[in-house]
Amino acid sequence: MSTDIRATNDLQWLAELRTTLTDELEVQKTRLTELTDDTGDPAEDHTRTALLAATRQSVEQVSGALQRLADGTYGACEQCGASIPRERLEILPHARFCMPCQRRRNG
Repeated sequence: MSTDIRATNDLQWLAELRTTLTDELEVQKTRLTELTDDTGDPAEDHTRTALLAATRQSVEQVSGALQRLADGTYGACEQCGASIPRERLEILPHARFCMPCQRRRNG
């Protein structure tokens, strides 16, 4: 595959990714709004708190990925600067670290 075709495929993939992430961000924001509505049921407080934390984390991750796309740093490891393999980004679009750096961070 020529470099031009590969670059075009990468641009198309990034555009599709941006759309997917933008849609996911809207879904998560809507979910966050729904979760912050108090149902008045104390039995649901613990579950709602856990769901709120997970949803907030998801919003942060997706927002971060969109910001990296916008500023041109998407796909570069935040620790060492190496390229994060596309396969990893396809599985985990909000990945901020390459696998070696992620392993070091996880201990």
